[in-house]
Amino acid sequence: MSRDKITLRAMEPEDLELLYQIENNRELWDVGRTNVPYSRYALRNYIANSTSDIYTDKQVRLMVDSSEHGTIGIVDLVNFEPQHNRAEIGIVIQKAFRGQGYATDVLNLIIEYSRHTLHLHQLYAYVAKDNEASTNLFLRMGFSASLELKDWLFDGNSYHHALMMQKILK
Repeated sequence: MSRDKITLRAMEPEDLELLYQIENNRELWDVGRTNVPYSRYALRNYIANSTSDIYTDKQVRLMVDSSEHGTIGIVDLVNFEPQHNRAEIGIVIQKAFRGQGYATDVLNLIIEYSRHTLHLHQLYAYVAKDNEASTNLFLRMGFSASLELKDWLFDGNSYHHALMMQKILK
């Protein structure tokens, strides 16, 4: 379990290298929506042009800071639909910090932010069915596996089923 304080903050220009590493990590491509490398130039422009306003950008990316280790990951709210008050969530914790409770802390923070600041009605995530750690995380945090999507994710060699995980924010 994580023992230090976790905070979420807006992206800064100093986050470019970590963002570059995460976005170009091929191990993460099969769980996300993109599978192309990003240049530092494109990511620098993304950071510079992001308003950090979910209503303007229809997404918000927050950096995950640990009081002991510095920046250890990213949490995204994407595909924001203001008419329906919902957004898709994605979390990436750097490999060295996985399995230590940080994702649980991040999910707690982003749920509270989504509920009390953004006034969202629901969050959802697509999780590879065979990703037991992520599936168990979302289930522990009150998400339900509401839908199984056959052959939803392609890793370059084969297709994998995904679960749509949903949480109604009351």
